Amino acid sequence: MGLLNLKPKHSPEMAIWAMFSSRQLPMGIRRILLKLAGAELFSNGKMQRWKRWCCPYFPLFLLLMLTATIVKIAIDSDLFQSSEKLFYISLKGENAYKQFYVEYPHKYHFIINQEKKCERLRPFLILMVPVAPHNRAHRDSIRRTWGKESSILGKTVSLFFLLGLAKGGGGGGPGDGQLQQQQLLLQESRLHGDLLQSNFLDCYKNLTIKTMVMMEWLDAHCPAASYAMKIDSDMFLNVRNLVNMLLDAPRESYMTGLVTTGAEVRRDPSSKWYLPVDVLSMKVYPRYALGLGYIVSLDLPGKLVEASRHVRPLYIEDIHLGFCMKYLGIGLSDPPQVKYFNLDPVLYNRCDYSRLIATTLEPHANLIQVWEDFNREDPVCQEEKEIPLFNATTKRAQ
Repeated sequence: MGLLNLKPKHSPEMAIWAMFSSRQLPMGIRRILLKLAGAELFSNGKMQRWKRWCCPYFPLFLLLMLTATIVKIAIDSDLFQSSEKLFYISLKGENAYKQFYVEYPHKYHFIINQEKKCERLRPFLILMVPVAPHNRAHRDSIRRTWGKESSILGKTVSLFFLLGLAKGGGGGGPGDGQLQQQQLLLQESRLHGDLLQSNFLDCYKNLTIKTMVMMEWLDAHCPAASYAMKIDSDMFLNVRNLVNMLLDAPRESYMTGLVTTGAEVRRDPSSKWYLPVDVLSMKVYPRYALGLGYIVSLDLPGKLVEASRHVRPLYIEDIHLGFCMKYLGIGLSDPPQVKYFNLDPVLYNRCDYSRLIATTLEPHANLIQVWEDFNREDPVCQEEKEIPLFNATTKRAQ
């Protein structure tokens, strides 16, 4: 039974009566109809009174019932993915657009773990650096620079590097190169005690998986910490300014960084962040923090993991977190200073770097050289202008 199955011989009044009596309408709509019409309308077979009362209002009743039926069908078909809040990702052509989604939620597990480190150190702030398995050089540079800042303004800071599995060869199983790489990672972990490795394939398209695995780990192993910052491995980080900002920040429902509002969805197929209309119909993204570096209070990782079960997992990780925050109904916070977080590289200058929190570095900049100069003992803003530091300054000048 139902509106779509009514035969032509039914009159309009009988059509409404059939839908009401079949109990296919949501209870809320049924109650509204009863309140408007009076319960006696549908009792004792008083169809004549029903017809006389109904006919002037038939179009309104039909519209209400049709709307309720369409909504019910949409919900049953999982169009809203079990939540009326999430209707922005269509199911149309889902199989044809699998490359825009990632396999999450999924039961990933850790191959290398530091499950007791937070319990032992009880950090105020956790720095999480996603990095490729083979990128030992970036990890060592960070350990020698901003990653070694373990106590700032009386607060403990802990550093972790998050890895997935290295890409394999054509045979599908681990090759000699992969096995050797894994042995090197195990040795590095024993030496530094700061690696976290999970069993997902480490590649750009899996950054959303990497991010959500990070959130799972934070929720499971560091609930007593106050904040965590995810930061890319090619960044300069002023840890002192970061901790100083967080001393006055909210302890709950807090996410900040380089927050973007009104970013347009890329429709150009040649774009790295391309999404077709059939995958995401909206024209602009919700507010989100760029993935180069963002901070969350430690009540959020568990909430984001739960929200991700209701949000289709787009491969663009910072956008995915933006949708999760929208689902949770939690707004992102703008940083106290606009220039705290920088997407475009800030030309190195001690005075300028003393006023920011995070910036990408120019391609030829040497993080270790920048850090050593930045931490000189003389005042940072005594010179009006300083010479930028690069690996290949002479070569670039030529």
